[in-house]
Amino acid sequence: MTAVVLSIGSNLGDRLAHLQSVVSGLRGAVRAVSPVYETDAWGGVEQGPFLNAVLLADDPGLDGPGWLRRAHEFENAAGRVREQHWGPRTLDVDIVSCQDGDAEVRSDDPALTLPHPFAQHRAFVLVPWLAADPAATLAGVPVAELLAAIDAGERDGVRRTDLALMP
Repeated sequence: MTAVVLSIGSNLGDRLAHLQSVVSGLRGAVRAVSPVYETDAWGGVEQGPFLNAVLLADDPGLDGPGWLRRAHEFENAAGRVREQHWGPRTLDVDIVSCQDGDAEVRSDDPALTLPHPFAQHRAFVLVPWLAADPAATLAGVPVAELLAAIDAGERDGVRRTDLALMP
């Protein structure tokens, strides 16, 4: 497997620097990076707003578990502490989708479910993903179609910023 869609977010510390650490850490593998968006926290836990982005990367040396290890390495380097489900975090790196050639990888492994089981319901994933790849699909459905099915209020809550990540 080579290609991956990563959703990255941060709401603690230097949020932009945490996101940039992922892009910089994957230098040479990054194919596209979305604009940076600000969103209110999701999941019902009181906390500050997130910066979110999506990046597309390609590395023939990584499979799904390899990408998961890389994601955890980035989170650990940013000092992520997993104390509260959907709680505040310095860095969150989610694997949304993996491609092996032209085939979307599917996995029911509890450690890494692919495609991400909730991505189609999260505007903070779909809006930046669509910006990075207007032709994107998830499980065969155009991301634009998935986004249109989400409540307008939630879509409007994903606010594009003037911030940028440098590939």
